[in-house]
Amino acid sequence: MKVAYFTESLPPNTDGVVKTLCHLVDTLEAENVDFRFFSPVKPGDDYSWTRKVKKVSSVPFILYSDYRLGLPYFDGLESDLNEFKPDLIHVVSETLLGMYGLQYARKKKIRTVSSYHTHFVSYFSYYGFRRAEKLGWKFLQWFHNQTCRTYAPSPSSIEELEEQGIERCELWQRGIELDRFSPDNRNMSLRKSIGAADDTPVLLFVGRLVKEKDLDDLIEANYILQDRGYNFKQVIVGDGPMMNELGERLPQAHYTGYQYGKTLAEWYASSDLFVFPSTTETFGNVILEAFASGTPAVAVDKGGVADIINQGLDGLIAKANNPVDFSDKIELLLKRVDLRNKFSQIARNTSQRYSWNTINKGLLNSYETVLAN
Repeated sequence: MKVAYFTESLPPNTDGVVKTLCHLVDTLEAENVDFRFFSPVKPGDDYSWTRKVKKVSSVPFILYSDYRLGLPYFDGLESDLNEFKPDLIHVVSETLLGMYGLQYARKKKIRTVSSYHTHFVSYFSYYGFRRAEKLGWKFLQWFHNQTCRTYAPSPSSIEELEEQGIERCELWQRGIELDRFSPDNRNMSLRKSIGAADDTPVLLFVGRLVKEKDLDDLIEANYILQDRGYNFKQVIVGDGPMMNELGERLPQAHYTGYQYGKTLAEWYASSDLFVFPSTTETFGNVILEAFASGTPAVAVDKGGVADIINQGLDGLIAKANNPVDFSDKIELLLKRVDLRNKFSQIARNTSQRYSWNTINKGLLNSYETVLAN
């Protein structure tokens, strides 16, 4: 089987889609599946498969200049695709690059699948374009219904897609590197470096610092907990357009910027509670990373994160966009150290159910079904 992928998300970018595709490559190579990526970004030479990436022309994405949108109509991609002769095309991005993949597949009568990774339509309201949401969903319906399958990362995502008229949806979850994220990475020196005493709870947020992560709710929850007299240390790992605003509104928090590898794993394991108010996640890789590190979570009841958390067992789920309820749930686990410790043990067990190899082998089985039918 030969599979051609069209995506804007590859290293050196570092988001959840990039992690997903990198782990998929591991499975593709292990199962001897030949593949090519067509993308505006190309991994460095430390990635053995970089030779299988065709870089296409691109422009910066208007909302995030670090991301680039492919312009595939100027690079003669058809000759590369004709030479590769894919059996299946997997469109990862609902962009011009993705549309090119759909058009090529239709022209050559090649079966196509797509995947849904990001709630871009729900971002519109955060930037004053709420009226565009309906048009955005119409576009996504038109785009994905041209494919044999649309893979979504959580049951909540599938439910939302189906409500919007997108057909033939199938679950393709996300996994976790249990050898990388572990409670063994707890580092007391790291805690002390930010002024957190042994008995000072550390609250952790990891993610892009952007409006659509509902960081206003995190700020308000911090204020509420401070007003209630709680002593804690908020740590924010990540970077983005809201960094300066966060620094002004939460000056007592500790900001690390982007973190990777061992240091990121140590922040997860050295924290006492993961706090994540985002309503726009299709899955929520960060919840799994926290769970694998033995750190329970407080999140909200909108988006894919609620499908991971087992309410009252490994975390708590608050009402979406409700800072008071969000802070109430955090407060309970600040007061109840015994409950927090119990959640921590169960959280690690929860993470062990998410094996990348098993998940991605399931995707390859779905590919085979699409080709057989």
